[in-house]
Amino acid sequence: MIKLNQAVIVEGKYDKIRLESLLDATIIQTDGFSIFKDKEKQRLIRRLAEKNGILILTDSDSAGFKIRSFLSGSINQGKGKVLHAYIPDVFGKEKRKDAPSKEGKLGVEGMRTQALVDALSKAGVLYEEVAQPSKKVEMIDLFEDGLSGGENSQAKKAAVLRYLDLPERLSTSSFLQLINTFMTYDEYKSAVEACRKEWENG
Repeated sequence: MIKLNQAVIVEGKYDKIRLESLLDATIIQTDGFSIFKDKEKQRLIRRLAEKNGILILTDSDSAGFKIRSFLSGSINQGKGKVLHAYIPDVFGKEKRKDAPSKEGKLGVEGMRTQALVDALSKAGVLYEEVAQPSKKVEMIDLFEDGLSGGENSQAKKAAVLRYLDLPERLSTSSFLQLINTFMTYDEYKSAVEACRKEWENG
């Protein structure tokens, strides 16, 4: 596994699944062109860029470059660090597809591991050191704090997400990954306590 400090931005869920077998990193999918209208996800990506930087890794077709260009332009590069990794033009078809893409090129999901490693190396991120917090938030913490698997846990998790200015639609696993990216364990506990007063009094 390659450990990256930067969050990695990809186009779709199959790209994300492919990279999860290779990278220890926060991976965010744009869901294709829907990122153009998704203000919550745009804000999340800007926050990730300001925190540790982002690495954009889209397909090498015209759609991939449109998404890459949009993301680069929507991030305040004075505050956030944006890096780019490019996969080579390889013609073919992913196994799960019945036909090749419109331009006939393989996307991120279809790349050989070495091609992905080379793309990361050329982007200058392959050997980044990651500063690990002394204690990470784990799934058991979410359960014990009432944010998962309990009565009104969905509403409580939504309250904490609002408090942290994160998208309320985040899954529990994505929430866990992002809070460990953005904050320390103690900061997470402080956020929960602030929200606990709200839902206990409400």
